[in-house]
Amino acid sequence: MTLFNIVQEQLGLMTWPLIICSLLTLMIISERLLKLLSSGSLSKKEIKKLLTGHDPKQSEQLELLSQQLKTEKNLAKRGIAMLFAHQHFSQQLREDTASIWVQDKRQELHSGLKLLALIGVISPLLGLLGTVLGLIEMFKAIALTTGSVTPNDLADGLGIAMRTTAAGLLIALPAICGAQLLGLWANKVTYRLEFTLNFCNLWLQGVSFPEQKRTAKTAIKAEEVKS
Repeated sequence: MTLFNIVQEQLGLMTWPLIICSLLTLMIISERLLKLLSSGSLSKKEIKKLLTGHDPKQSEQLELLSQQLKTEKNLAKRGIAMLFAHQHFSQQLREDTASIWVQDKRQELHSGLKLLALIGVISPLLGLLGTVLGLIEMFKAIALTTGSVTPNDLADGLGIAMRTTAAGLLIALPAICGAQLLGLWANKVTYRLEFTLNFCNLWLQGVSFPEQKRTAKTAIKAEEVKS
């Protein structure tokens, strides 16, 4: 007897629907995890390190940096590449372009999560349907019994009823939790993307970092001491 036959014997008519839901849940969660892990993000320190040595007024430098970053898997670096590719736009136009780009990436990061949440809702209902069908089988067995009802007459139908309910709940739990947790993670990545692009957009406008200002003041004081 194959594994599928054993499962079918345990779950009855709800075998295929529950198997499909479980496989979809596993596939979506695995794919979303890989997508979010590969998307990455940049901290403020990492952004500054990336921009160190570059001048926002040197368009050729930024164009070269954009060509280097656009092939990266990191979404933040690709976002910076996109922004630097539009360095000649006005600040407002760059902000609008970055906003559209971030919205597109938000949809990519949330792709599949609605289906995952839907599976989380449907799975217990499929289990409940299996429960009803199992009870119907149990009542049929009782109806066919001419003598006294024994536990064996109830075992098959009642067993299917309980097992399908358990299977539906076991599928629903990771599906619902996965949809919520992956959604929160995707939102966090999106917020970091927005921060990164806003930070770089201000840098293109010539807004200095506080650390740079302190470094400049320190250099001036050092020159005064030497003189």
